[in-house]
Amino acid sequence: MARGATVPGGRPNRLRPGWLAAGVVAVVVAALAGLALGPVRLSPLGVAIQLLDLVPGVHLHSGLTDTEAAIVTQLRLPRVVLGLLVGSTLALAGGTYQGVFRNPLADPYLLGAAAGAGLGATAAIAVGHAFDAVAVDGGAATPLTVPLAAFVGALLAVGLTYALGVSGGSGRGSRGGRYRSPAALILAGVAVSSFLTAGQTFLMQRYVDTIREVYSWISGRLSTAGWHDVLLLLPYAVVMAVVVLVHRRQLDVMSVGDEEAASLGAHPERTRIILIVAASLGTAAAVSVSGLIGFVGIIVPHTVRLLAGSSYRVILPLSVLFGAAFLTLADLAARTLLAPTEIPIGVVTAFFGAPFFIVVLRTSRRT
Repeated sequence: MARGATVPGGRPNRLRPGWLAAGVVAVVVAALAGLALGPVRLSPLGVAIQLLDLVPGVHLHSGLTDTEAAIVTQLRLPRVVLGLLVGSTLALAGGTYQGVFRNPLADPYLLGAAAGAGLGATAAIAVGHAFDAVAVDGGAATPLTVPLAAFVGALLAVGLTYALGVSGGSGRGSRGGRYRSPAALILAGVAVSSFLTAGQTFLMQRYVDTIREVYSWISGRLSTAGWHDVLLLLPYAVVMAVVVLVHRRQLDVMSVGDEEAASLGAHPERTRIILIVAASLGTAAAVSVSGLIGFVGIIVPHTVRLLAGSSYRVILPLSVLFGAAFLTLADLAARTLLAPTEIPIGVVTAFFGAPFFIVVLRTSRRT
């Protein structure tokens, strides 16, 4: 069992109101920054008033021109909301995988879930006529098929990674499927991701007319012209968040080991399956609308663990908030640092995430 995921002393920490308030403030600040900053800089106060004016029955004068108001409500607001949803989903999935696998290096991207979802989404786009439900028209696809295909791919990828990275119940020296080593799971994830990426590349070469659409989200992107991507992701994100947060106490119990957790009345295998399915569902939906955005699931949960506490009663709720704020700010950097050119958001998160991953890897090896 990886020690990075355990609760010191076996006693769960409580979520302090101060940290909860800090998470809410981080989300509000990140959202206002994402709405106010860009090629056209707007007054944060004016943006806040403009948002309040959207509330039914409220009539306020924000001081923004009609063009500036349209930039806020029609262009930036859907993108910011999508960033909040994707960031919270990926961060929550990362924290969930770390708790389920009891491994501090577990992450939706590194476990192959993102690659599996990417292959499923690519297959749905490239051979949509076989499903008779996908229509490629300027990058748009029907709301159900792409996330469903991505979900199946993500679930299969995580299952294969789990089978390869965990010693089986009948294996020599295994104890109910414990890890061979913290690195084994990651190596299995790299192997599975490489295999699935090869399949994705094959499909892209077979269906050349879809390369541009697929490539646009391989590097990660939050560019959206409306609310369709938000509405597509929202139900999956809500279901995942409810399931995971309901089981967050079980993760604290499972951190002491399956045998001990079972003796305390928990059902570790059933809980593990439920959480893997829920986290894979959220990851698949996020990947289907935003592309392959890596390292969010490592950076945010580990930062929360270091600063606020090691209990999953603390890590998971705060990962939702700080993950939303982190990706929104990363997207702001992606579209402003080299404006008018936009950097793929996956490049921005990798810039911060790769060094962070190295630090986590060195720390886990020492423990």
